[in-house]
Amino acid sequence: MFIRKLSKAMLAAGALMLAGCEGGVLDPKGQVGMDEKHLIVVATLLMLIVVIPVIFMTLYFAWKYRDGRDHEIYAPKWAHSKTIEIVVWLIPIVIVIILGVITWDSTHKLDPYKPLEHDAKPITVQVVSLDWKWLFIYPEYGIASVNELAFPTNVPVNFKITSDTAMNSFFIPQLGSQIYSMAGMATKLHLIANEPGTFKGISANYSGAGFAGMKFNAIATPTADDFDAWVTKVKQQASTLDVEQYKQLAKKSENNPVQYFGSVQRGMFNYIVMQYMHPDSNMKSMGSMEGMEGMHDMGNMEGMDHAQHMQHMQHMKDMDAGQHSQHSTPSHSTTEPSSTVSGEAE
Repeated sequence: MFIRKLSKAMLAAGALMLAGCEGGVLDPKGQVGMDEKHLIVVATLLMLIVVIPVIFMTLYFAWKYRDGRDHEIYAPKWAHSKTIEIVVWLIPIVIVIILGVITWDSTHKLDPYKPLEHDAKPITVQVVSLDWKWLFIYPEYGIASVNELAFPTNVPVNFKITSDTAMNSFFIPQLGSQIYSMAGMATKLHLIANEPGTFKGISANYSGAGFAGMKFNAIATPTADDFDAWVTKVKQQASTLDVEQYKQLAKKSENNPVQYFGSVQRGMFNYIVMQYMHPDSNMKSMGSMEGMEGMHDMGNMEGMDHAQHMQHMQHMKDMDAGQHSQHSTPSHSTTEPSSTVSGEAE
């Protein structure tokens, strides 16, 4: 009777805990998230092969040899059993080998830098983590938004991610992997939503007082037309994201509302990435920095041969020399942006 009541209580507790999984990593809405959920479940079940018998035997032997069970055989001189040695070594070794193979395979398949294989043409979104809000730039459409991300269902999204200040972690739990955003460099992430809906996005790395409110909505529109309608709505906004506007946006603020920019200054994302490397740079150099897109991406330097690397380093030196020359000449010391665009940003 006691065992029956205990099993019912455990079943109810399990159902209650699983009810809280809605909207998290165990409720995926994209292919990457589904693959990661499968990996979590398989790894957990493999480890339970060892954990469950150990828990059961601990409770069983404590009950079997409890005080007062005088008729149980006690053999203090017993020291070795080949059967037990085989079981306690062989089973864990097999499990570790299986986990190793699965981990190796999934690590390459779920590489966040690896583009998703899909028939639909992907869209690019440039992500900037600020204190304490998220900025999303759409270079193909020349628009930007704060704390709202939109993309069509069943279309891959190529994210390029950086940070204005502290390190954060870009994470949409229902769609899959998280990856760090760091100042002065750009990381990559590729996701897709297989179902329409609004998914919660967060920062998974503590970054200060306003961290709790650093959230955004990731909207997977049912059709491409719905996404085009969202883009049109944003384009109708009169505000422009230029350098001066960005400096105001980058100031610390908490629980920011959604904000739209109908146009974005060309090369804005590269300016954000490079701002701490060349703090004295004239804003007219933003155009030349566009040709350097991808040079600061983590991992891209490894793909450059020696000649490309030397050319890149020489280009950086030339830029730096030109910037110092401009800085020393009063007539060329302006920091105003050269132009803005309402069409394609990059």
